[in-house]
Amino acid sequence: MKWLAFISFIFLFSFAISRDLQRSARDAEHKSEIVHRFNDLKEKQFKGAALITFAQYLYKCPYEEIAKQVKDVVDLAHKCVANEQDPECLKPVPTIVLDEICKIDMLGEAYGEMANCCRKADPERNQCFLSFKHSAPGFLPPYQRPEPEVMCKKFQENKESFMAHHIYEVSRRHPFLYAPTILALAVDVEHAIEHCCKEANAGVCLDEKLPLIKERVLLLSKMNTYNCGILKKFGERTFQADVLALISQKFPKASFPEIHKIVKEIAHLHVECCAGDMIECTDDRIEIVNYICSKQDVFSSKIKDCCEMPVVERSECVVRAGFDDTPEGLPLLAEKYVEDKEVCKHFAAEHDVFMAEFLYEYSRRHPEFSAQMLLRIAKGYEAILEVCCKTENPSECYSHAEEKLKSYIQETQEIVKTNCDLHASLGENGFLKAILVRYTKKMPQVSPETLIEISKKMAAVGSKCCQETESRRIPCSERHLSVVIQKMCMRQEATPINEKVTHCCDDSYADRIPCFTKMGVDESYKPPQFTPELFTFHEDLCTAPAETQQIKQLTFLVNLIKLKVTVTDEQLHKIFTDFTGMVEKCCKAEQHEACFGVEVTKGER
Repeated sequence: MKWLAFISFIFLFSFAISRDLQRSARDAEHKSEIVHRFNDLKEKQFKGAALITFAQYLYKCPYEEIAKQVKDVVDLAHKCVANEQDPECLKPVPTIVLDEICKIDMLGEAYGEMANCCRKADPERNQCFLSFKHSAPGFLPPYQRPEPEVMCKKFQENKESFMAHHIYEVSRRHPFLYAPTILALAVDVEHAIEHCCKEANAGVCLDEKLPLIKERVLLLSKMNTYNCGILKKFGERTFQADVLALISQKFPKASFPEIHKIVKEIAHLHVECCAGDMIECTDDRIEIVNYICSKQDVFSSKIKDCCEMPVVERSECVVRAGFDDTPEGLPLLAEKYVEDKEVCKHFAAEHDVFMAEFLYEYSRRHPEFSAQMLLRIAKGYEAILEVCCKTENPSECYSHAEEKLKSYIQETQEIVKTNCDLHASLGENGFLKAILVRYTKKMPQVSPETLIEISKKMAAVGSKCCQETESRRIPCSERHLSVVIQKMCMRQEATPINEKVTHCCDDSYADRIPCFTKMGVDESYKPPQFTPELFTFHEDLCTAPAETQQIKQLTFLVNLIKLKVTVTDEQLHKIFTDFTGMVEKCCKAEQHEACFGVEVTKGER
């Protein structure tokens, strides 16, 4: 895609200079990367980042084993500070970490095939270890929080040990959660425990504060896993484009050169974090945030309090800070990109810069759009110019660009409005059924359990985002839907669903949501043969817990659609109304199963 290539080119060219200058300055000061990172982070943060790195790779290892490996790396860092010329000190930090893992005697017994990664050379060895990182929840039992009295006693006796164990437990359960985020949230936990353990009723206080932090951990783990999945699937070019749109929205008063300067660094930071380089990830995020804080007047009025915080809290606070206010008096975009007679001249001569600036200018003016929507607009504008600049009268041709781009915007706005109106009219359960019907017809090959799971997540996005103000609905909806769709697409890579789903998952990051929205019924699907077992109902339809009853009713709906994916909404509504009426009637009867048998027989006549 040309519009992604332009962003990649401009960033690679100019940032090669800025990054080389930074690296050269560091190399002049330190030949050893581990010394550079250790001196930057200081011992406490370096140890924390190392602990996270080992725990994320070695989630089965007990804390004591992880602590030993952390100590070995910290001891090496001290040794290298004293003598950088030692050959061990000249290795990249990720190589040092993996060398340490590969020294474990029982690695093969504990982790099976993962031990074979040690036979490879870097960077293949690193990629091999990454492939064994578990992203699915539930591979470890949920962490059981100690009783308040026990927690407070352990915390007060040895706070450093308590917090190290906490970081270990979080890291091994969230292998894609970035280290600087884990460290910042650990500080929140530390402050909460310090405060609550002084209260008369520590348990009540902890019950109020700790679940909020846990919720944040789960959300950010999901978002970091999503980021790493998009990087892996679509590459750094696409990711940079996404970052450019988002950072332009967050810092709308910053000039294009300043935005340009930090976007490449941010994209590269995500590459490091997703590659498991958590020590580098932590150090480089601090460096980026320090740069932004050193130029608050350039970037944002919303980060003053963040920039006064200690270094660990500061970086997470800046990341979480809201969008700055859009500057007043910005010129109309049409002046430069529609009305200017020289648009094609600039487009041809400075294609990469011209298109990057267009995305920047459009994004900073529209905080109410999602990053993906902004990428679609940039892609649409580029396509218009590709056509118009080859015509006899280009300016007449592209003079209609604004109307065309508005159609992209209206399309997304109408989809969100339609779904929110549907949610309001049907309620949560009705909306869930509508989503389930829609997606069962799109991909009937998928099991009822998975279809229900996906539909529940999509319905939850509606419940959450339709409550937002008008200006936040689109970014909220597309952000959360993207995460659901990405997980679905990762599943379908292992088990392909159908050609339409493959196309939507693989073709374009920016167009993923519209592609799934427009996807019609899979008419190539061959329905299963009717079997009476699918529509045989038992006692548990009346006696099971409410959630189980709902799953059974939704499963009936899925199986019904699978028999005829072209069934109309009116037909479905009638059948499902009859079904719920039957359930209500039979659950009031003395003999539930006998009643179901009679009612089903009536329906067959």
